[in-house]
Parts: sequence; structure tokens; C-alpha cells
Amino acid sequence: MRGLVTKSTGSWYLVESEEGKRIQCRIKGKFRTKEITTTNPIAVGDWVHYELEPDQDSAVITVLEPRKNYIIRRSINLSKQAQIIGANLDQAMLVVTLASPPTSLGFIDRFLVTAEAYDIPAILVFNKLDLFSDEGLEILTDYMTIYEHIGYPCYATSAREKTNIEEVRLLLKDKTTLVSGHSGVGKSTLINAIEPSVDLKTGEISDWSDKGKHTTTFAEMINLSFGGKLIDTPGIRELGIVDIEKTELAHFFPEMRARLNECRFHNCRHINEPGCVVLEAVENGEIESSRYDSYLSIYHNQDTRN
Repeated sequence: MRGLVTKSTGSWYLVESEEGKRIQCRIKGKFRTKEITTTNPIAVGDWVHYELEPDQDSAVITVLEPRKNYIIRRSINLSKQAQIIGANLDQAMLVVTLASPPTSLGFIDRFLVTAEAYDIPAILVFNKLDLFSDEGLEILTDYMTIYEHIGYPCYATSAREKTNIEEVRLLLKDKTTLVSGHSGVGKSTLINAIEPSVDLKTGEISDWSDKGKHTTTFAEMINLSFGGKLIDTPGIRELGIVDIEKTELAHFFPEMRARLNECRFHNCRHINEPGCVVLEAVENGEIESSRYDSYLSIYHNQDTRN
């Protein structure tokens, strides 16, 4: 039997059959994917084949179908283990906030690089518009300009006041979208505003750390009433880059990719080489300095910072 994985709790997976029935499934002890070693061999969004167990109330996953794509992260704790947070996506939406808690440009860039590496269109949603001062709105405009100039769609929302929610609904219609971001950026509140019938649990920001509390514990797929599917994921505190070679990294920065054939040396690292058009573009403001800083950070394996 064939089905779609709609929830992962670590040891059990909720799978929806092609007829729309849901069944709890587990995997055999030695089940591993051939593509990459991760903490979760099966992820939400995967298509699998399964066999019913004798009691008919549960099943065993026997086959994982090839993935179209996936978003993967590496933990920055001592284990350094990789985790697939969603598979077979049409797009990925990163929810960010400029304060309470702040999302750094470095974090945004690492997410975008990961999406580029797996050929997944990415969207940035700047939430908590209701909290912005006049100065904050100016910074927001600057941030959105950086990413819109490169080609990433950007939207400003207030999930609490339902500002610009209809625009986000249109983005999600009839597509499978992964929703990610730091804990506390308002993902659950945003999803509740988009699809009120879901009624996800929401949490407050921790006063002492200005970091969000985890309200989403496991990745879960939500069927949208207006068409499409949304994969809600637990908040990510850090995002380590996985399986990207240094020689390939510049290809995943669109503004660098457009210039790579113009460098004097074919193996240019874009760090200190003469005749590097990327460095020239940074110097004359055609490439944003914050983006180039993110490139250097990832290149030198310093991509573990918030």
C-alpha cells in the first residue's frame, strides 16, 4: 500500500493512504535511506509503501520512494547529526522577525542557501508588523530590499492582527509548503490566521532569553481548506549547513552565481583572488556586504552561529 507521511514523532509516523485513510506506521530497525545518514530516515512529505500488521491497526513502512527534494539541517550540538525537516516540497517559507526574537541575516542566508542547494523556491515572511516602530519599519524596508533585489519574494505580516494574511494564503494555494523559522517568530499564530480550523497551540516569548518556547513539537502536514498542504515544523534555534562543498557554495548565492563566469580564474574562491568580479561587486555595492559576510562565514565553516 502507498501513502504520504503527514506526521513524524521520531519513532512513529502517521501515513495517509491514497484513499485518505490515516494509519500509524513504524519502520524496521535497520531501515536506512541510501541518500544520506540522518536522525530521521523518513520525513513528513515522503511517499512510502507500507504493509499492515496482523492487528490491522498499525503498519510497517517497507519502501521509501525517491524524493523530489528536501530541506535538511545539521544540529550544532556535539552530535552534529543531520535531520530532514520536510520532503517533496513546492516551496519553503521562512518566517522571520526583527525583534522578539530577532532573526539574524546570517540565519536567513543559511536557510536560503539550503533551499537553493536543493532547488526549492524560498519565500521570506517578516512577521509581527504590529510591534514595529518607525525606525523598525525603516530597517524592515532595508531588509526586504536586500532580498527582493536578489529575487526572493518578501512579505510583511502581523499574524496577531491578520495583516496581509490573504496575500500569504494566495502563496500557499495548491502547493506543498514547508514553514520554518526560529521558535517564537509566530509560526503557529500565522498558521492559525491562515487556517483557523487548525487551532495550533501558541506560546509566549521567554522574557529572560528573548527566545521563543517550542510550541510545535513534531513536524506535521496540514491540509489547507483552500487547496494545498503546509508542513509545520518545530522552531529552529540554529541551522547548520549540510553537504555543500566549498567550491559549490557561490552557486547558491544567486547574485554571485550570475557573475561566476567573469572571474579571471576558473577556480576563484571569491575571497582574495585578483580579477574576482564578486569582490568587485561587493566593493561597489552591487552585492550586499551582509550577504558576502554570510558567504565567508559558511565557507570557513563558521555557519553555526545564530
